[in-house]
Formats: sequence, structure tokens, C-alpha cells
Amino acid sequence: MKRDEFLDYFERIRERTMRVVACVPPDRVDWTYREGKFTFGDLMRHLAAIERWMFAENATRRKSTYPGHGRELAETYDAIVDYMHAMHAESMQIFRSLSDDDFDAKTTTPGGGELRVGKWLRAMIEHEIHHRGQIYLYLSMLGIDTPPLYGLTEEEVKSRSAVAKPPLSDPDHNAAALPPHS
Repeated sequence: MKRDEFLDYFERIRERTMRVVACVPPDRVDWTYREGKFTFGDLMRHLAAIERWMFAENATRRKSTYPGHGRELAETYDAIVDYMHAMHAESMQIFRSLSDDDFDAKTTTPGGGELRVGKWLRAMIEHEIHHRGQIYLYLSMLGIDTPPLYGLTEEEVKSRSAVAKPPLSDPDHNAAALPPHS
């Protein structure tokens, strides 16, 4: 993935993340499903801090300076959202300073592995999507409605779709039409 393609794609990823973050009730920022697990606030601070202090640093071939996800970074819901915006803006400024050649250069991860910068930043996107999924799940556990990821819910997609062929597990499906197993 080239730099400009990455920049556009990551901005869309972050927009979708922030739509879900906007569903978190400010008074539930410290909620978690079990003691010792990430809270909403922890997840939000983690995404902000790791983007800026690990992925952006490593993209410039510097060592990670990830500070963790503690409340000392930002305590209240509004402060956490501001922190997310600030860390993202700093990271995007760093990513915009990179060239396509920089994206092809190798960097060293905190685990000591060597990857092309572009591949490392794709891993950052996967990481964000993973934690966004956790936020969706937490909100669901609390009975809080969330926006559909791509504009339609699963039910809306199904209602607008053509009728599919019956699945192979359907007992009424004509098994005689299948090739024999060898």
C-alpha cells in the first residue's frame, strides 16, 4: 500500500472507530465486564497512545515510547476523546511526512521483528479494528445501540438481497447433484 492510499484508508478506519466511541456513555467510561480487563476508557486511551507512541515512532524507525493506557493520560470521557484526536493528528502528521520509499523501508517492531513500514502500519489498522470490535461488544453487553459499520445492519442487507440458493445442509437440497466423495 502506498502512502496516500494508506492515509485515506486509515482516516476512514478512524472515522468508523470514532462513531462507535461516540456511543460510549460518558458516565460508563470506567466500565468493564470483569475486574482486570480493559475499560472503555482504557481501550480508547490504548488506541490513541499506541498509534502515536509505538506505530508512528516505529514508522520513522525510532523505538517505541508507548506510555500505556492509564488514567494519567486522560481521565474523563471528553479528555479521552480529546487525547484520541490529538494523538491521531500527531500520528497523521508523521505518516504524511513519510514517502512511498519510507513505506517500503524496514523498521524494527518492539518485539524485535523487522517489517516494511507499510506492512507495520497495516498491522496498526488491524489492531484498531480489533479494539473497535471490543468497544462494539462492550456496548452491546450494556444494551446500547451502535451504528452499523457500513451503513446497513445485517437485517437490512438480508432484506435487500436476492434469495440465495439453499445451503448444502438443507435436508431438501438435492444431494444427488453433488459429485461423489472419493
